[in-house]
Amino acid sequence: MKALAAGLTGLLLAGAAAGIAYLLLTDSKQLRYPTQSALRGALASTATDELRRRGISLGKSLTCKDMPGWTKLKLRAGCYGTTSDKRIVHVIGTGEDKSKAHHYTILVDGSPVVENAGCLGPDCHAKTN
Repeated sequence: MKALAAGLTGLLLAGAAAGIAYLLLTDSKQLRYPTQSALRGALASTATDELRRRGISLGKSLTCKDMPGWTKLKLRAGCYGTTSDKRIVHVIGTGEDKSKAHHYTILVDGSPVVENAGCLGPDCHAKTN
């Protein structure tokens, strides 16, 4: 009987250890925009929404391009445009595969409106509402 109890305890401990190891070794967090084209494609609309929520309207749609130095593991995109009152807008969006995190900055006439935010537009506001 003692051997059976010891065996069951050993199996339970081994199962628990395997479960913990699995959770530690697998990463369930993913980038919202896992590719360069996905990040670049979403950046204009999310930045436009973020600016609109802050009372800043654009004169025309933002134009987005890949930024120099981007890789599959380090995504980098930038958007450019002007506000309806002719101020220059520059948006920078990044994604890091290692940290599974995005960061965004929006400058209007060189001053930060958004600085190193983890999300923009609907991505952010869905979490806070």
